[in-house]
Amino acid sequence: MARWIRSRRRPRPVAAGRRPDGGCPGEAEQAARAAVPLSALRETLAGIGTTLDADTTCAELTRAAVRLAGGAAAVLRRTGDTAPGYEAITGDAELLPDVRWAAAAARETEVPPVGAGPDPWLAHTGAPGAALGAPLTSGDEGYGVLVWARAGTPPRRAEAELLALLAEHAASHLRHARAYARVSRTAGDLQRALLAEPGRPHPNLDVAIRYLPVGSTALVGGDWCETVRLHFGRTLLVVGDVMGHGLESAVDMNAYRSSLRYIASADLPPHRVLRQMDDIAAGESDRRPATCLLARVDPGRGQVTLASAGHLPPALIDRDGVTGLLSVPVGPPLGTGLGGYESATHRLAPGETLVLFTDGLVERRGEDIDRSLDRLAALGFAAGDAVDSVLETILGRLDARHAEDDVAVLAARPHIRRGAAAPGETGGPATG
Repeated sequence: MARWIRSRRRPRPVAAGRRPDGGCPGEAEQAARAAVPLSALRETLAGIGTTLDADTTCAELTRAAVRLAGGAAAVLRRTGDTAPGYEAITGDAELLPDVRWAAAAARETEVPPVGAGPDPWLAHTGAPGAALGAPLTSGDEGYGVLVWARAGTPPRRAEAELLALLAEHAASHLRHARAYARVSRTAGDLQRALLAEPGRPHPNLDVAIRYLPVGSTALVGGDWCETVRLHFGRTLLVVGDVMGHGLESAVDMNAYRSSLRYIASADLPPHRVLRQMDDIAAGESDRRPATCLLARVDPGRGQVTLASAGHLPPALIDRDGVTGLLSVPVGPPLGTGLGGYESATHRLAPGETLVLFTDGLVERRGEDIDRSLDRLAALGFAAGDAVDSVLETILGRLDARHAEDDVAVLAARPHIRRGAAAPGETGGPATG
């Protein structure tokens, strides 16, 4: 680029201003030979490759070409050995040459024939007008060709050099975009592998789960939900939140989930499950800390036993749709090695809905966490709403789809079994 700019600014010999026939160039020719002002060139180049999206880069390139040279422009991109057609057309598409010429130009500019001149472009004359193909090449990689055309006179050399410069600049951004796309595909494949489905609860419990990763490209992060079947019709419900975001947090999340499934199979009380998970995580120096809430639901007894490792308390929606928060002793996050977890038991009658969630559901920047929880507790629901409807109402009213953090939320409601007596009214806080 610097060489091109210097070549445009290099003073011409006195005789260079005259044509070979001895005459003087016309005003249009003199204007074409004048170098593009550096400020305009700098602004134009800065407007190409503003994102890591190849489609956007191609559109920016053709707009820049038409803005500086007029006419019409398009990109013919190569996908493997094929060139399907023009893309990112700017201007009158009728001016563009047959796409077969552009495909041949793309192949020829990538591998110049023996004896070809030093100019990195190919010219085309004839119907529907004069055209030029400038290669989209960066290093040894070819991404297609920029095709520019106009009715009337062919492009002058200064215009051809300018279009070739724009194509070269765009090609480097297309290379970055393609590399980014490859990395994104790999990350997406890994995320999908980590995004395991929760286990199935017992049929005496209705469960609904929603997971909303922050950002437009992430499929999974550090938040997670899990359900584990236990003996005697009980189900262990779990929500957890690994510190941080992105793929690294997702990897640690998967490790916590695996250890939970292994430990929970022994049917230990919730606080002892947390204790063993903490011991395992603390023994791995590179494991990120995580908060976690366990809820062992026993529909037969009409109760739920809770234990928390630095996690927010769950919400309980009664049969009239009134929401409240359940108290739970809070221990340190998992991975600290400090232990000290306790359990508390509460009544959970058929028809009542238990809601477990991560902090992304309620937290807002600059807001006290108690006020955030109060907003959740102030929500009211129609009696008899299904658990899926309850979750959609919560997500909508708290605007969770625009949250600043990952959101995981789980709702569970015990069944009223036909022919079975309702659980006793005993319960309340207890330790286990």
